[in-house]
Amino acid sequence: MSDLELKALVFDVFGTVVDWRTSIANEVSNQLKNKGFDLNWLAFSEAWRAKYQPSMEGVRSGKRGYVRLDVLHLENLMEVLEEFKVSGLSSAELDYLNKAWHRLKPWPDSVSGLQRLKKKFIIGTMSNGNVALMVNMAKHSDLPWDVILGAEPAQAYKPDPKTYLTGVEWLGLQPDEVLMCAAHNKDLVAARDQGLKTAFIARPTEYGENQSLDIKAEHEFDYITTDMNDLADQLGC
Repeated sequence: MSDLELKALVFDVFGTVVDWRTSIANEVSNQLKNKGFDLNWLAFSEAWRAKYQPSMEGVRSGKRGYVRLDVLHLENLMEVLEEFKVSGLSSAELDYLNKAWHRLKPWPDSVSGLQRLKKKFIIGTMSNGNVALMVNMAKHSDLPWDVILGAEPAQAYKPDPKTYLTGVEWLGLQPDEVLMCAAHNKDLVAARDQGLKTAFIARPTEYGENQSLDIKAEHEFDYITTDMNDLADQLGC
């Protein structure tokens, strides 16, 4: 496929563009240490993230109407705080802690790679994160998005086809003019099934040194890359 056929690149964000694991661990540590808690901060981060996919199942199944990820994150946070025996936080402290997801830091190659890609293509999110979360993260971490697409505009969570196709429609493009970029095989397969082009970006330490899932591309995608700058190289940016 010629990259000249592509008009836009859309990105999974959590894990692909930003390092949620250490970002959340640092945010939680910074806040809770001051309250006298001494926890395994990475374990806390992983436990919070582990509730991410299950918490969306009610929306995906239709048992619950669409709610923003900020709401789900807060519900999940309350459970994790109880599991780690953390209590005594005020409403303002809970809100600030929950919005740690708005302050995630990018992988070292993300900003430079996105800046290169932006010179040639429209670049945007295709994330389950809500719009405010994505915008605040972009401001915090200098992510140069042209547009925020994904779950909230579609009122549906990936891998629902509506999520990908709403983004394509809002761009005024055809699916094969849009490249879905992600570090997760299932995300890319779901996008490919809707006609989008696909790029795998390896993030073999998203879940730490002992990661076993999504170490490499497990399907035939249009591009298989080692990081964001490698993607820019392959696309001639």
